[in-house]
Amino acid sequence: MKNIRNIFSSRFKSNGSFFMEITVILGFKPKNIDYFKTAFTHRSMNIKDSKGNVINYERLEFLGDAMLSSVIASYLYVEVPSGDEGYLTKMRSKIVSREHLNELGKELNLINLVESKIPTGQFGNNIHGNLFEALVGAIFLDRGYKYCEKFIYQRIVIPYVDIEKLEGKVISYKSLLIEWCQKEKKTFSYNVYEDTGNDDVRHFSVKLSIDKKIIAKARATSKKKAEEKASKRAYFAFQKSISKMI
Repeated sequence: MKNIRNIFSSRFKSNGSFFMEITVILGFKPKNIDYFKTAFTHRSMNIKDSKGNVINYERLEFLGDAMLSSVIASYLYVEVPSGDEGYLTKMRSKIVSREHLNELGKELNLINLVESKIPTGQFGNNIHGNLFEALVGAIFLDRGYKYCEKFIYQRIVIPYVDIEKLEGKVISYKSLLIEWCQKEKKTFSYNVYEDTGNDDVRHFSVKLSIDKKIIAKARATSKKKAEEKASKRAYFAFQKSISKMI
């Protein structure tokens, strides 16, 4: 890690301050702070090591995602002995959903530690969850599985995981609605079109039809968001029937 340490020498000027902030977030002192500096380095910094390998949080994000899945899967396996593979997979997805990870990243103010040439105000919402995953990846490299597991339990499992509540939580209204339509042998279609109107930012509108009848309409800054919003509205129209499937 010596070469990486030299690369970081001109950054994170207040190393003592960064170390203390990371220590507060983790609840323990890091052994190698460079893992955590990497976890908060955005690709816009365009940093490479002596071998030409890119240094940013994206690889740690990949590792952290795997660690989160592993720890949560183990937790669910023990806590819900009656759950089959499909149930456990669905529950794990709810716990480590992008929405939830974004909330955790925001709660810890991780974006304040990012080194980037892009103003943080220009980042999308997913930056918060990406940083949380990168942080978990850095913990694994720095301290191993046990410390990683302890951090996940303290930050996710203990304060947020309630099996009964999670059973009724919807991750994606679109996926749920499609699953219900297929089960009930109903036809469905999403008619999406660009709808800028008088807005400076491009918008998309969607008309959701079930059995050739328009059930819901929505408008958002992306096709995905517009479809999800319309699906949520349609869900409430058929909530009683769909809820039996959850």
